Amino acid sequence: MSRILYVSSSPRGSASYSNQIAARVIDELRQANPQATLTVRDLAQNPLPHIDADFVAATRSADGPRTEKQRAILAQSDALVDELLAADIIVIAAPMINFSVSTTLKSWFDYIARAGRTFSYSEAGPKGLVTGKRVIVVSASGGIYSGDSAAFDFQVPWLRNILGFLGMTHVEIIRIEGTAYGPEAADKALERATVQARDLVGVLAAA
Repeated sequence: MSRILYVSSSPRGSASYSNQIAARVIDELRQANPQATLTVRDLAQNPLPHIDADFVAATRSADGPRTEKQRAILAQSDALVDELLAADIIVIAAPMINFSVSTTLKSWFDYIARAGRTFSYSEAGPKGLVTGKRVIVVSASGGIYSGDSAAFDFQVPWLRNILGFLGMTHVEIIRIEGTAYGPEAADKALERATVQARDLVGVLAAA
């Protein structure tokens, strides 16, 4: 039985292109495996607080959390890490905001990047502990950044690097590009992404 974790970060809800294609990905995954379970982490509806001094004390202090607020922060971070570790497939809907990820998605990574839980350090260097996962990132952007303008894409490279740092190296990217160029361009981008989602899930199901 596969366990799917869906991380959504667009404030546009069902109108979001990244959410629309991520939903198609999940539908395809569940059709391929009807017994699959789904956990949804909607970061737009339930944003995580940005990290602060209490977060640092709760998650990095040798003394551990000392206040109720710090204990709540650690509990939230632990719950998110447990959610991630329990998943077999992670689907991330990532709208590009000013050439990078949304602040809500960045906060999620801040909460799950925990030394001793999702990565470790040694004399050999850092080691990701979140292994054996398949990750599908749905990246939506108003412009086109997979060609000559790739230098402006700080989203997909950053996601690949942070996921890899945590041990998630099996990462597939579905791009929805050029949606700001008009309705026809947006429709074509969605059509291409829908086909890619179907083909990708087909490959995963056959693996």
